[in-house]
Amino acid sequence: MLPRHVQRLGRDWIAHWNGSQILTLNSPVPSCMRWAGHYPWASFPLPVPADFSANWRLPLVFGPWRQFQNSNWQLDNFTQSSCFHLPNPSMKSEGEEPLTKKRRLSGQHDTSAPGEETNFSHQKEALCFSVAQNEEHNNRKGTVRRHWEYFCQHSRTMKIFENKETDQSNTESEAKFDFTVMSYNILSQNLLEDNSHLYKHCRQRLLIWTYRFPNILQEIKQLDADVLCLQEVQEDHYRAEIKSSLESLGYHCEYKMRTGRKPDGCAICFKTSKFSLISSNPVEFFRHDIPLLDRDNVGLVLLLQPRFHCKTNAAICIANTHLLYNPRRGDIKLTQLAMLLAEIASVAPQKDGTFCPIIICGDFNSVPGSPLYRFIKEGKLNYEGLAIGKVSGQEQFPRGQRILPIPIWPKKLGISQNCVYEIKQQQKEENAGEKLKAAKLDNAQEIVMASEKLSSKLQHRFKLSSVYSHYFPETGIPEVTTCHSRSAVTVDYIFYSAANDDTAAQSGAEDSFHGGLKLLGRLALLTEKDLWTVNGLPNENNSSDHLPLLAEFRLIER
Repeated sequence: MLPRHVQRLGRDWIAHWNGSQILTLNSPVPSCMRWAGHYPWASFPLPVPADFSANWRLPLVFGPWRQFQNSNWQLDNFTQSSCFHLPNPSMKSEGEEPLTKKRRLSGQHDTSAPGEETNFSHQKEALCFSVAQNEEHNNRKGTVRRHWEYFCQHSRTMKIFENKETDQSNTESEAKFDFTVMSYNILSQNLLEDNSHLYKHCRQRLLIWTYRFPNILQEIKQLDADVLCLQEVQEDHYRAEIKSSLESLGYHCEYKMRTGRKPDGCAICFKTSKFSLISSNPVEFFRHDIPLLDRDNVGLVLLLQPRFHCKTNAAICIANTHLLYNPRRGDIKLTQLAMLLAEIASVAPQKDGTFCPIIICGDFNSVPGSPLYRFIKEGKLNYEGLAIGKVSGQEQFPRGQRILPIPIWPKKLGISQNCVYEIKQQQKEENAGEKLKAAKLDNAQEIVMASEKLSSKLQHRFKLSSVYSHYFPETGIPEVTTCHSRSAVTVDYIFYSAANDDTAAQSGAEDSFHGGLKLLGRLALLTEKDLWTVNGLPNENNSSDHLPLLAEFRLIER
């Protein structure tokens, strides 16, 4: 008796077959078949080696399908490399692709993403263990290769490890602290099930959490980042298995769940061999007293102390967030971002008045070049006359052209247009003259605040660059961080405070940092066309609808 999933295939089966091999009908088909999803070629782990060069179809002599399914049969002498052409179970035939996918592929140039590393001058010297690990992972059938792009000669080769036998006094490696950071939206199972229309291109078994989690964990193991910034981490899965699994890999985990009914949140996990925790600061964007802030997104800000450093006790601020998705509510997105930046500004200052190096990761639900994206990178935004639906750039033709109000958020939020907390100091003076002076000062401050409320200019003091350039320089094709049935765009980012000598950095705001970070390398992203060669996301080997972003930094001291 054939398995049910084989019975449904009918006459659409095609297999490579050598004329010297024969089809026998004396034993059942093995049940250990691997399915490839919508895209056609799946390998079958069948036991006996052979070469197949011709195509065969089930002959009509078998008569009605009901008679055939009662026969016992098998394909004799197949190999593990044998291939079957399998139609998607949701389609009547192979040609009935999702229309969204047809439009995407037909509108793109027939130019694949670069398959080799960018030609940097010291590329050969930068090869290291992490690259070998990554390539071994990508060599699995059904995966798309992602390569490392390096900006520094000694990237990954100067990584500092805890070794008591190593003489770290006045050595070159002692003065450097290299570490890697990953940002990864792992796709909450609850959100996946609530938005199943986004995953019609996937086979159902690939969407089950018990299938997805081992893939996600394996990806985390192989990329081996020192800091993980995870979004859409479902609370029950985090408590039951994610936290313990990551702790077994040497991570300490901090987690902030969303404030509403959606049972997911953000997590920051770091290797205890590399960092110690100074402070953990959750940020809730929901405010019951402010109608604008009626959404339950959250952020998390950690201050970490590097364990191996010789000059100073420089800290690193790591922030993680998942902003509101709704493309038509740019006012909420900007306010949530301002709240996150205000928390960072309160955590990152050093004793000398400068900021420690900052890394901001997350799913910002905004595309490159959008006003929100430019505000993060440039440190300023004049939003006068800006339509709310254009803030994130998610929609080419936004519905509704309501203009952002001035100011965007009310004063009682306690955050200024400079994206810092407003500190109210009430001084009690015994001298009447001092009281009068204080009253005059308060009046002057109120006038300043009134003028600020009428300003349409947002600012922040962080000099931030994006790890990724968002377009492939050779072709101009956009990079993609998320891909499902509806769209394929970039919404995930790693922003960092660039050191002055960081050649990969782009122009930003005021340089007010204690040193900074130098980008050493990054794990290259892919094009939409690349991802559809493995049936988009999620697929058999990549179990989220987002790609993990990964970058390596070096801590630079002033």
